[in-house]
Amino acid sequence: MNLLYLILFFLLGAIVGSVCTTIGLRLPNEDEKMFSKNHCDICYHKLSFFETIPIISYIYLKGKCRYCHKKIDIKNILMELFTGILFVTAYYTFNMSYELFIALGIITVLIIVTVSDLTYLIIPDEVLIFFSGYFIIIQYLNSGLKVALEHIFIGLFLFTIMYTIMILGDKIFKRESLGGGDVKMMFLFGLVLDPLLGTLTIFIGSLLALPISLLLLYKNRESVIPFGPFLLLAFTLIYFIKITPGMIISLLKL
Repeated sequence: MNLLYLILFFLLGAIVGSVCTTIGLRLPNEDEKMFSKNHCDICYHKLSFFETIPIISYIYLKGKCRYCHKKIDIKNILMELFTGILFVTAYYTFNMSYELFIALGIITVLIIVTVSDLTYLIIPDEVLIFFSGYFIIIQYLNSGLKVALEHIFIGLFLFTIMYTIMILGDKIFKRESLGGGDVKMMFLFGLVLDPLLGTLTIFIGSLLALPISLLLLYKNRESVIPFGPFLLLAFTLIYFIKITPGMIISLLKL
């Protein structure tokens, strides 16, 4: 494995993480400058090029804006580091392949939705629509029209399952049990996974969310837990670990 490529993918991931964090914070607010990091989000002072460099700028500025001296949200550098590590992992796992481009798309969605859902409890439709088109194109280029169409139907199937769960949950708990974005996101999963693995994301995502949900509910029963990041984390794990339907069936037979 070429060390230079690993370094380049980390740097690319850090840049993408920085942009995705900005999009996740600004898209729900319909900020016209959602792709730009040329101003402070607090005082709106214009930043120099050096002050926008991922990771380095945060360290150089000691986590504070040099103009208003307010703390820069630590999620910025955390997301940059996390995305850089995930990009390196993706390249190490899939090398240069169509699977790599799918993995990079998954990571990008994970970062944008995590920031947006944790901050505003919103999963932007624009993100889901864009990456639905992206995954369909990748599937078409890699496997042809038939496979791309099959994944569209799988996406609709998973959407239906999640929508049914939402309806049942709303009736049982007498309140909104799932957000519309969580339901729509299942269509996205179907564009990459098969029906069994797509359904598995719901189970794994629920397991990942359970401890945090119990803690938040213990502190405040009115707390709203964003489920989207947990679903996406499960989606990412399944894809990166390369879990197959055969593995799941073998486990069920034990």
